[in-house]
Amino acid sequence: MSDVTSATAAAMSVAASLDLPADDAIVLHDSNKLALRLTPCDVFARVAPQGQEVAQFEVELAQQLAEVGSPVGLLEPRADPRVYTRDGFAVTLWTYYEPVTPHVSPVDYANALELLHAGMRKVDVPSPSFTDRITEAEEVVADPVRSPELAGADRVFLGGRLASLRRAIEERGAVQQLLHGEPHPGNVLSTKNGPLFIDLETCCRGPVEFDLAHVPEVVCEHYPNVDQGLLDECRQLVLAMVAAWRWELGDQFPDGRLFGEEFLRVLREGPPWPTLDMMNKRLDGR
Repeated sequence: MSDVTSATAAAMSVAASLDLPADDAIVLHDSNKLALRLTPCDVFARVAPQGQEVAQFEVELAQQLAEVGSPVGLLEPRADPRVYTRDGFAVTLWTYYEPVTPHVSPVDYANALELLHAGMRKVDVPSPSFTDRITEAEEVVADPVRSPELAGADRVFLGGRLASLRRAIEERGAVQQLLHGEPHPGNVLSTKNGPLFIDLETCCRGPVEFDLAHVPEVVCEHYPNVDQGLLDECRQLVLAMVAAWRWELGDQFPDGRLFGEEFLRVLREGPPWPTLDMMNKRLDGR
């Protein structure tokens, strides 16, 4: 988010227009979307540059999943469930959940993810394939204008790994369904109602192992009927895609180049494949 001040003002203006008092805003997360806690109304607002139609998709999907009892963060009940536009920004309003514990237990995490997947099999929404995400990463790697700092040998290696993993996963012919897309710990809230998943904009269709590739190993141990071979390939794939995005020109991820270099090193090193949270902890604690 390039203009946090303007985006915050837009969210506060939308809240005020709905008689939701918003005298202050606390930045909870700032990336491609700005996540805010508006007070004293206690609303969770998500703000992005206007024109990202995925916001409407997220709103509609959240409504459908809530109706079938899926463990997802709910839209703000005091506002109409829609995308609000203000000063060039798209704003969505959600329920703010006060954290009850620092961490969700692995068993509860796995059970909630299984319940989310069950609910996602009951809803009918047009959604992209997980292979579209691979294509996005491949396009970054293939274009030196988009990834100018990626060395030639690394470009060839990463492009080849993305292509080979796509083929290997597709050839398995695994059952595919609607997925969260990025159910990592940062998208799971610990609430008095149990674990709730947020940030549904990454939803896509694919094998459940693609979702499991984003969660800690100990969580996977409690999820039933996992294809370990497919999970290993999906873990590699996630590492390769994240590596590609860290090399993209304009990437705002803190220490992104360092992460990009380390992810490439791990991919070259070979199995066992680390999980995303393991990589993040390793690099954050360097």
